[in-house]
Amino acid sequence: MSAEADIVLSVRDMHVRFGSNVVLDGLDLDVRRREILGFVGASGTGKSVLMRAILGLTPRQAGRITIFGHDLSAVDDDERILIDMRMGVLFQHGALFSALTVAENIEVPMREYVQLPPKLMRELAIVKLEMVGLKPADGDKYPSELSGGMIKRAALARALSLDPDIVFLDEPTSGLDPIGAAEFDELIAKLRDTMGLTVYMVTHDLDSLFTVADRIAVLGEGKVIAAGPLSTMLAHDNAWIKSYFRGKRARHIPAKVE
Repeated sequence: MSAEADIVLSVRDMHVRFGSNVVLDGLDLDVRRREILGFVGASGTGKSVLMRAILGLTPRQAGRITIFGHDLSAVDDDERILIDMRMGVLFQHGALFSALTVAENIEVPMREYVQLPPKLMRELAIVKLEMVGLKPADGDKYPSELSGGMIKRAALARALSLDPDIVFLDEPTSGLDPIGAAEFDELIAKLRDTMGLTVYMVTHDLDSLFTVADRIAVLGEGKVIAAGPLSTMLAHDNAWIKSYFRGKRARHIPAKVE
């Protein structure tokens, strides 16, 4: 397979601004098939803005987004629906609908995009629950009855509802205790391996980057200022990257670096 064919998502010359505030300024980024890409940067640099722009939730002033070989600016409405069905999203705080049960939340993408009998949707929702480590009985609970870790897993189950090819995770381990965060990292890696997922993960969690990220991209001054494996980050001479990966709170014995 050629290097170009191995690219699931390509962003070129992305520009996003809000009034006079320039957030993304000519950003380029590639995401490869079946990799876990950790996307990092200082707070307020635009990590979530880029993810939302890719998903079509935030308008961009310029730039080209190509996903699964399709230029999003050139597809018609029917093609866009088919592309959207191949993408799953876990927002930072889960974004579950409070008036729906967990199972009903997982069924939302099914109801939006496909016509399935209610009994089959319920069965599929239970399958997704079990895939993320929750019990069938959890499907009858409401989000207010779940712990923080369970909310994350339920939201991930919803993101997997239509068996996507790529999932976008916005701060998936934020708010979790170290044990819960480690278990969630293991779950993401397992799902990538078993489902062949590509994972785009916005995160601040150094443990996630050290243990499960195949590559890391760093956002700064509106652009990707570095991209590569952890070894590249540890050897980089950029001041922010050095402080982030080799500072006082960084790991001293990297788990994925020989």
